[in-house]
Amino acid sequence: MARDKSQKRTVPRKDRTGADPFLVGFLVLLAAVVGTYFGFAKDLPFTSDFKVRAVFESANSIRPNSPVRIAGVNVGKVVGIDRQDGTNAATLTMEVKDKGLPLHKDATLKIRPRIFLEGNFFVDVEPGTPGSPTIDDGDTLPITQTATPVQLDEILTTLQNDTREDLKTALDGFGTALTYEPTGVDDRGHDPVVHGKSGAQALNDSYRTGGRALKNLSIVNEAMLGTEPRDLSKLIKGLGRVTAALATRQEQLGDLVSNLNTTMGSLASEQDNLRATVRTLAPTLETANRTFASLNAAFPSTRAFAREILPGVRETAPTITASFPWITQTRRLLGPDELQGLAQDLRPTTAALSKVVDVSLDLFPQADLVSKCLTRVVLPTGDIKIDDGTLSTDRENYKEFWYAMVGLAGEGQNVDGNGMMVRFMPGGGDQTISSGKVGGATGDVLFSNASARPLGTRPAFPGKRPPYNSDAPCFQQKIPDLNGAAVGKPDGGGSAAAARTAIARRSARSAEKTARSDEGSLTSEIVERLNPFRGIGGAK
Repeated sequence: MARDKSQKRTVPRKDRTGADPFLVGFLVLLAAVVGTYFGFAKDLPFTSDFKVRAVFESANSIRPNSPVRIAGVNVGKVVGIDRQDGTNAATLTMEVKDKGLPLHKDATLKIRPRIFLEGNFFVDVEPGTPGSPTIDDGDTLPITQTATPVQLDEILTTLQNDTREDLKTALDGFGTALTYEPTGVDDRGHDPVVHGKSGAQALNDSYRTGGRALKNLSIVNEAMLGTEPRDLSKLIKGLGRVTAALATRQEQLGDLVSNLNTTMGSLASEQDNLRATVRTLAPTLETANRTFASLNAAFPSTRAFAREILPGVRETAPTITASFPWITQTRRLLGPDELQGLAQDLRPTTAALSKVVDVSLDLFPQADLVSKCLTRVVLPTGDIKIDDGTLSTDRENYKEFWYAMVGLAGEGQNVDGNGMMVRFMPGGGDQTISSGKVGGATGDVLFSNASARPLGTRPAFPGKRPPYNSDAPCFQQKIPDLNGAAVGKPDGGGSAAAARTAIARRSARSAEKTARSDEGSLTSEIVERLNPFRGIGGAK
């Protein structure tokens, strides 16, 4: 039977060739090795994870290949432990996978115990705050950002013999404080409510009256929760950052503890004063409550003021900007070419003024005496109105003086080559009068003729000049009585009493004439009163 040519030719089994068995065995062995490697190594070959180093105070509890976890999730392992010579500190090298990145510069690492079934310890990583810079591969975190667990042996090590004795003494003292029954001397200075009671009894009694305090404490605790969600957690987190920052200042904290010990010792030496302070604390708190109530009442006005001042605060920046040109001009004004130079020029004058100030220490007391004399004696004397009969002007005498000056200035307007001159019209009569010695005891005596006999002199001449006492302050003198001046006898004879009678009679006649003829009588009286002085002066 003929074979169909379209069919393929069949090769006998014995003539067939397959894959090389050695090659197949090698590939199977290689696959087994690779599978075993990945099964135990759990890492890709020829790749390297992110490495970070950290210094721990002690690494006795950690081992290589110990897990590194973030929030309980394994993100890496410990690959190396390097001891530091001379200390218990060690540097741990850890590999962190990509799922554990990034790590920030403020990251913290703690060695924590694993659960009982796991055994050993692990490194717990807090990656840090997102706003902090990230660390690079191979960076080292300092010992201040790491922590180790406290072991039982460390606790027992701290309780040495002296510490145990001190603890026993403290517990014994605490027990004695609760059970000791005080004497009358011990009760002195304490509240009468606790007299004769032990510390435990007084503490039990405090529970009866502690309801209000606990109520206020609950209000405080509720307020500590904050006004917004997670306020307390934020507070705790911030407190954690503060304590972490304090942990980086170990030397300063040591000094703080030493100083605190000194402070507590000083407070212990003032225990009596502290007791008195505690006793007055209750009234102080009551006053503080009233003060806080007043502050609460003042807050609405304060808030209103704050709202009103906001526009002014917003204008502060433009105001400062607008003041820059003025500041520039002021700076130039204060430069060496302006006020600074002027100050240099005035420096000698300032030295001279300082001497004037020294002299003024003697001048001002004298000026004060002059001021007192003027205000207490001279000016009040000038305000007195002089009673001169019908010739009285009803004006203060200081004004009459200036009226006379004005009249004299008007009369003295004539001028010749010798200067100003005043013209007088002299007259005469059959009455001769003398002026006495002019210019003192050695002066000349002047004579004149008057048409009428002089009535007297006022004020009366005492015969000699009153003595001058330079030690009597002017401001302590009495104001002189200008209207009570004594009337003396006229030159040439007659008594003082007769002169006073004649002046009074003349004043009465003048008043009668004034009543009959106002203007004419007044003119004749003035001429008559001036007659005794005619002929005394001359031209110029």
